[in-house]
Amino acid sequence: MITASQVKELRETTGAGMMDCKKVLTETNGDMEKAMELLRERGIAKAAKKSDRVAAEGLVECYISQDKKLGAIVEVNSETDFVGKNEEFRNFVMDVARQVAEKNPENVEELLNQQSITESGKTVQEVLTDKIAKIGENMNIRRFERFESTGLIEKYIHGDGKIAVLVDFAKGDSQLAKDICMQIAAAKPEYLKQEEVPQTRVQKEMEILKSQAVNEGKPAEIAEKMVQGRIKKFYGEICLIEQDFVKDSDKKVAKVLEENNAEIIRFARFEKGEGIEKKEENFAEEVANQLK
Repeated sequence: MITASQVKELRETTGAGMMDCKKVLTETNGDMEKAMELLRERGIAKAAKKSDRVAAEGLVECYISQDKKLGAIVEVNSETDFVGKNEEFRNFVMDVARQVAEKNPENVEELLNQQSITESGKTVQEVLTDKIAKIGENMNIRRFERFESTGLIEKYIHGDGKIAVLVDFAKGDSQLAKDICMQIAAAKPEYLKQEEVPQTRVQKEMEILKSQAVNEGKPAEIAEKMVQGRIKKFYGEICLIEQDFVKDSDKKVAKVLEENNAEIIRFARFEKGEGIEKKEENFAEEVANQLK
């Protein structure tokens, strides 16, 4: 049996109408992923993403060394957004980013067991525990990435710690690097270039695009040509160098890099709470339960 909460979740995720959501959930026996694919094939879903549902608190931050050869990007989560504005918490997050850059831990567990570079005689875990006790809220170091470069590393922080971007350039100047960081923050690329996109994902997208074309009433041979055109748009959305440059939409990022004799090795984009489901709370219900 399809529940109202399933319909609500699918509707919020895809932007499709309530009856359409209920219909595809019934057809797929409640399989949320298959239902989303079916909505996309029929051209009903606005997007098959859950970005609107992301809502963990805390901060994302970047640290780069003075010579811009070393950099790190981190996410540290907290229970409420008030902690994200706390100066002591903000300083701690920056210290964690510097720790990652300078001490090169393999993973979060190793990072927590390292000796802190800011508080002598304590591990990073012990410093974190102290902050939790002092600030009065649970916190955790969720993830990080570290870049070491022979070229140039640049960073960008948006929304007072909501989005952080770190980019490793083999060659290029600082101003262009800043522009590319802002491009990544705004346009949310997932990969640098087409070759990095897994073939399984490309194949899946092509199947969905073909189903969309067929459902629009196009003959098979026309549908195939439409898929080839639409897959270029797909690459243009998820691959950085295939995207339109935000400061000049007449040019692709690849062209801008070429004109400036610049080359990107890699990038990382962290968005606070990305991929973490927000716990929905009903305040009236909570009060009623407490009264009971």
